[in-house]
Amino acid sequence: MDIRKFLPLRAVSPRQQQGREAEARAQAWLEERGLRLLAANYRCRYGEIDLIMRHGEVLVFIEVRERKHSSFGGAAASVTRQKQEKIIATAQHFLQHQPGFHHAPARFDVLALNPGNTATPIDWLQAAFTL
Repeated sequence: MDIRKFLPLRAVSPRQQQGREAEARAQAWLEERGLRLLAANYRCRYGEIDLIMRHGEVLVFIEVRERKHSSFGGAAASVTRQKQEKIIATAQHFLQHQPGFHHAPARFDVLALNPGNTATPIDWLQAAFTL
């Protein structure tokens, strides 16, 4: 018997709901540009990766950030070195548990959604950081 079907759903905070909506918009935007989704919200003990996609032959680990205002440096600047290290460790976990991707070239992107900025509502920072 699967007990999970009897457990109540976990409540989602408004902030979590906003994050999920931002990730869905980011995924759709990236798919329009030819990327193909492999996994969303990949979690392990090291952290979480918002989107894992293929861009041609390249495996792309994507952090999605949304900021209503550019205070404190905006969405892209909010991906600190500590957050980068968690993403890298999570990506390594993914690669260890997905043998089909061991030898694929990979990169780490940040997709920054800036709804308050009409000039650049979306910044796609390819290869935003490295190992």
